[in-house]
Amino acid sequence: MYVRKKKNRSGTISVVVVSKSSGRYKEIKCLGAVNTEDEAQSLCIEAQKWIHAHGGQQELDFDNNKDRELEETERVINNMDAVLINGTQLLLDRIYDDIGFSQIPDDILRHLIIARVSQPASKLATTEYLKSYYDEDIDLNNIYRYMDKLYNTQQELVQQISVDHTRKILGGKIGLMFYDVTTLYFETAKTDDLREPGFSKDGKTAESQAVLGILVSEGGYPLSYSLFNGSQYEGYTMIPMIDDFKQRFSLGKEFIIVADSGLMNNTNVNLLRQAGYKYIIGARIKSESAQVKKWILEQTHWENNCCHEYKRNYGERLILSYSATRAKKDAYNRERGIARLRKAYKSGKLTKQQVNKRGYNKFLEISKDVEVIISEEKIAQDCQWDGLKGYITNTDMEADKVIAEYNGLWVVERAFRISKGTLEMRPMFHFTERRIEAHVCICFVAYKVYKELERLIKEKKIPLSVDKVLDIAKTVTTIRVKMPENGRFYTKTLFLTDRHRAIQPLFDLIDQRK
Repeated sequence: MYVRKKKNRSGTISVVVVSKSSGRYKEIKCLGAVNTEDEAQSLCIEAQKWIHAHGGQQELDFDNNKDRELEETERVINNMDAVLINGTQLLLDRIYDDIGFSQIPDDILRHLIIARVSQPASKLATTEYLKSYYDEDIDLNNIYRYMDKLYNTQQELVQQISVDHTRKILGGKIGLMFYDVTTLYFETAKTDDLREPGFSKDGKTAESQAVLGILVSEGGYPLSYSLFNGSQYEGYTMIPMIDDFKQRFSLGKEFIIVADSGLMNNTNVNLLRQAGYKYIIGARIKSESAQVKKWILEQTHWENNCCHEYKRNYGERLILSYSATRAKKDAYNRERGIARLRKAYKSGKLTKQQVNKRGYNKFLEISKDVEVIISEEKIAQDCQWDGLKGYITNTDMEADKVIAEYNGLWVVERAFRISKGTLEMRPMFHFTERRIEAHVCICFVAYKVYKELERLIKEKKIPLSVDKVLDIAKTVTTIRVKMPENGRFYTKTLFLTDRHRAIQPLFDLIDQRK
């Protein structure tokens, strides 16, 4: 037993006799409450006499004693229930809810998204990560069952939530809508209705693949996606997806479609026009009519980044721009290519060894060498196009605005780079269509969470990238202590280093919402 003084909320000081047994403290006798330290000291003397009279061993007053400090520390440690390295969970949980994904009642999706953003891995490794760092016990079979459910019932809701949130942060309307496609390969050559060999953007010629089309808004916020057969020509994916997107989410004509020239052909342009869409698309200026090409090459008084316009049919404009930087790059690339040609064909002969072995070329035989020359005339003709870039639009935007909006296509490329690289969307190891679709859906949601974190970092003016913030958050620790007397837990998230404190404003937002 020992004497303990404690300050009450009313400002008085209580003096009590306390005992400890099995790590628990019990109040034996209260000597009273007083207002001053002198009065408290008098009660402490009485308490010491009481302990002596009742055969107890008098201990020190630990309120002002180092031994008391040690025992209190030991008591807290002994009652510590868990130490969680859960900084990313706390941070991404809040973002997940703010976007609106909490409308989906399954916590498994939440866990899969947080793990995908913070530590992308296989589904088996994900279960181990969740248990080790967040104390979340998720069975692998439950994950697979949930993926089947996600495919059947929740994909549509996921995309609706993403569209609604994007509209909100963009002021109520979509505005620009960028479209592009990429390919996702599988670690197998097996094929089915979805997985087929085709032109791979990852250079994976032996594996089967699927084609992924994605729509993103200005700023790169994901709106919708679709999967297509791996052999599908990418130019045929755009119109069906845009039509479907507009119908599913009841969009009017609030958006302008921006797409690369590689996706455009006469059929696609006609369909865009007939559907009444506004668009900005890359022009294939070397494939224009002889009249248009003549006009292009007549524009001889170039200044850096200047623009010229050519009126086309159906209210379209061809906007032509010139960039000295682009011209320098075009010339450099051509010179490198020609240097390789000169080295490869310095003999003036094309031999069998110089025919590539790709595809069915392996069946070709060359009985005699073929004479080849490098055409200086064609080189000179190509030089005339250095630095030129064309854009086709049916909007009434100023030319420089059209060019700026088209250049925003990089946000789609970045979306693919983050999804396929940072979030490890591919290679895929699922082999049923429903789980392939579910895996892509999980990565889509993860990218949405990633982009929202990026927006909040900029909003809080934290001079760090998303990946750097996540790396720091992975070292933020939360302690959980059990309070034996009332059976509750006390938790505290610790920001112990300067790196932790640099990202603490993001966690302060969490506290403000509690």
